[in-house]
Amino acid sequence: MNASISSIPLKGLYCNSLTDYSRYLTREVSIGHIPMGANNPIRIQSMTTTDTMDTIGTVEQTIRMVDAGCEYVRITAPSIKEALNLAAIKKELLARGYNVPLIADIHFTPNAAEAAARIVEKVRINPGNYADKKRFDQLEYTSFEYEAELERIYKKFAPLVQVCKEYGTAMRIGTNHGSLSDRIMSYYGDTPGGMVESAMEFMRMCESLNYYNLVISMKASNPQVMVQAYRLLVETMNKEGMNYPLHLGVTEAGDGEDGRIKSSVGIGTLLEDGLGDTIRVSLTEDPELEAPVAIALADRYKHRTQLIKDEPDVTIPVPIGFSPYQYTKRITTELNTFIGGHQVPRVILDLSKSSLMDPQILAAAGYLYSPLLDKFNMAEQSVDFVYLADQLPSFNMPGNLKQLYDYSTWLKITDKKNMHPLFASWNDFQSAQLKDQYLNLVQVSNKDLLQYLSVFKILSTDKTLVFVLTTDQSHGMADQRQFFFALENAGIQTPVIIKRSYTTKSEVLELQDKLDSDFQLYSSTDVGALLLDGFGDGIWLNSGTVSAKTIVSTSFVILQATRSRISKTEYISCPSCGRTLFDLQETTQMIRSRTSHLKGVKIAIMGCIVNGPGEMADADYGYVGMGPGKITLYRGKEVVKKSVNKDNALDELIDIIREDGNWIELDIQIPT
Repeated sequence: MNASISSIPLKGLYCNSLTDYSRYLTREVSIGHIPMGANNPIRIQSMTTTDTMDTIGTVEQTIRMVDAGCEYVRITAPSIKEALNLAAIKKELLARGYNVPLIADIHFTPNAAEAAARIVEKVRINPGNYADKKRFDQLEYTSFEYEAELERIYKKFAPLVQVCKEYGTAMRIGTNHGSLSDRIMSYYGDTPGGMVESAMEFMRMCESLNYYNLVISMKASNPQVMVQAYRLLVETMNKEGMNYPLHLGVTEAGDGEDGRIKSSVGIGTLLEDGLGDTIRVSLTEDPELEAPVAIALADRYKHRTQLIKDEPDVTIPVPIGFSPYQYTKRITTELNTFIGGHQVPRVILDLSKSSLMDPQILAAAGYLYSPLLDKFNMAEQSVDFVYLADQLPSFNMPGNLKQLYDYSTWLKITDKKNMHPLFASWNDFQSAQLKDQYLNLVQVSNKDLLQYLSVFKILSTDKTLVFVLTTDQSHGMADQRQFFFALENAGIQTPVIIKRSYTTKSEVLELQDKLDSDFQLYSSTDVGALLLDGFGDGIWLNSGTVSAKTIVSTSFVILQATRSRISKTEYISCPSCGRTLFDLQETTQMIRSRTSHLKGVKIAIMGCIVNGPGEMADADYGYVGMGPGKITLYRGKEVVKKSVNKDNALDELIDIIREDGNWIELDIQIPT
């Protein structure tokens, strides 16, 4: 093991602790004048979307990115001419007073990588297509043939390593789930394990050449796969005496709240466990809009260690059978065929401070009232419970919307159909003389469980009991994870709703977008991390500074991003770069405007062929740029139509969806 590598053992399976915050110590890597890893801050970066041959356009976009907070800027170099033009870009940036480290993004072309490594501070190579092949072929290897392939790759890769050593250039070995080589796919499968091995092969080659200036990433468009791959990478590195810095990102995350929430679920989950040395949030938007999101995510951890120093340090054993490398939903009791068991996670909305005189108030909850028909129509994102505290509505509620009341108010209600009590504490529940025969929701915390575990275990046979799990800890995700671990260890299968409350702040209170964004980023991190581990039968988000509509939308997008509950169309959209063959933002919005009502359908929108077919492995349909004005349409991994004129491509994509029976008309509504 290299002497500079930390010898601190991992106390968790893949991090220092699963129930406390401690940043995983990586080795320091020099990237120009801004080092990464070790005790350095979490670095912020993004990637240009301009044509690399457009020197001034790329320089001006880079400056906007740096001014927005980017500490590194990545630029695509698809061929030798773009790689050489990086020198002109760098020269112009320096002339304008910007000495930002540049990263060359390389696919397929070793000669471009070697040229770029002589110019910029870092090169990014993709082991899936650097001296390897991606044609979706199923290959069979003997162990001897596999080693021969590695030797062939080594001979093509070693010259780049030597150039990096000579020029002091760093390298990111960036695995993409969607662009694993045919060799890796055939030998290891389309798995997090295959992603890890794809990178480890190149890392071992680097170390055999005494080159250690490495950064590693494990990107995927599915946050579940992405998180599992990074976790497995850290465990694998640790076993082999490595601790290279981690570049975190969810690739092809999309735009708007979907892209921000999806990115936060993946990146935030790993940050909560102390993993991550640099962040790139991939949005199908202008690249300078990515940095503020990444900064907001990273800033939560600047003082996390100091915040938790006075909080209880409790260690709960990891449950037997729990694996952070594969998804397994916690087994819970199914209550009244509504919550727990095989039911999707339920969503609760607090309307206790709203005026309950007008049925239109339920629009934010996903119930659209028609005065003409005196009926409610359900939207795709309709909540399951509304919490009304001690308020009784002056109108008839939808028949399939459950209402929660404070216990004292619930007692006074005569007709209790669809109305259930919320007990403020465990003691209130134990002392109550009358309880609901269907559902009793009880607010509890990790502290309660530690104090009353034996009582919890006795009462866990109650087929009406639901825990509403709260936390007041600075590292709330780990605090709530401890609760789930303790339940698992005790064999308690009571359903649990995860409740988190946020008071987001903005330096300028008028910036509601900032308040909404922070709420979305934080809740996606805290709740998403637990859902990815299979914990939670429902979510309840609260905030006094964002609207009910934002809370509901955020809740459902978190569930969608964690694959816990699908409620709308999902778009796997690349963030654009100099290789893109059409306006991604405009095209994404155009496709979204005509397909956003297709619940559960996954549509990939890719600017070029580099990662397109691979990243679409998780999509039902694909729209991929193949040349100027030309689009190729996919059904899964299968090409359906090649070189379709861009003006007709969306209509033809819709025809394919219609042929498969997955098209529905936009005006269909489901009455309650």
